[in-house]
Amino acid sequence: MLWRTREPRDRHSAADLHAEEAQRRLHLPQPLADRSEGIGVGSHDWSIALPPPATLGGMCRNIRTLHNFEPPATDDEVRAAALQYVRKVSGSTKPSRANAEIFDRAVDEIALTTTNLLEELVTSAPPKDRELEAARQRARAAKRYAA
Repeated sequence: MLWRTREPRDRHSAADLHAEEAQRRLHLPQPLADRSEGIGVGSHDWSIALPPPATLGGMCRNIRTLHNFEPPATDDEVRAAALQYVRKVSGSTKPSRANAEIFDRAVDEIALTTTNLLEELVTSAPPKDRELEAARQRARAAKRYAA
């Protein structure tokens, strides 16, 4: 897809220009002269650019930190995190029969990779107490939903 781009100017940051491009991406291109850019009448700046980066808007609430806890994360916790990740990425909570095998294989591979990651990570911080962290999360949730 062709996207209209321009170089950042002193008065605009690259993020501002990126936001402007995202707002205009569904509109027909306009000549740069119409936008008071000072470039020749009817000239266009056409180039191929990537669409705005996608963001997840924060991590999925059901995926919890698994590193540096005492006792360490269980296989069930790792698999649950892998399942949530695959659900988030695929956009479906339950795959169709045609995709079930691929979905399950992805969960297994991500769980294995996560287990390897957790085994190899090193930290100098003392391990967190699982019960204390759970109590803190419950208190935050109670405060958030009390209103």
